[in-house]
Amino acid sequence: MTKSKFVIDKLARLFEQGLISYKDLSSEIFNILRSKRDEIVFKMKLTSKEETDILTKRIEKLEKIIKNFEKKNIKNKTIKVKKS
Repeated sequence: MTKSKFVIDKLARLFEQGLISYKDLSSEIFNILRSKRDEIVFKMKLTSKEETDILTKRIEKLEKIIKNFEKKNIKNKTIKVKKS
């Protein structure tokens, strides 16, 4: 019950602060969920905080590289024409 109350309290604070746009609301919800996920991982003592931070940064860097690569592939796509 306390876990659901925590999430409801966070959402209530968001509405009180006046975050109306969908994008702001969704980003705040994702941030809340990420922080709860990190708390659970730290409580389970799977990895240290430093290791988790390093891995998170590496994943973010790889995601940026993939996005840039996908953008370049879309721009450089050529159309093949059948020769008669």
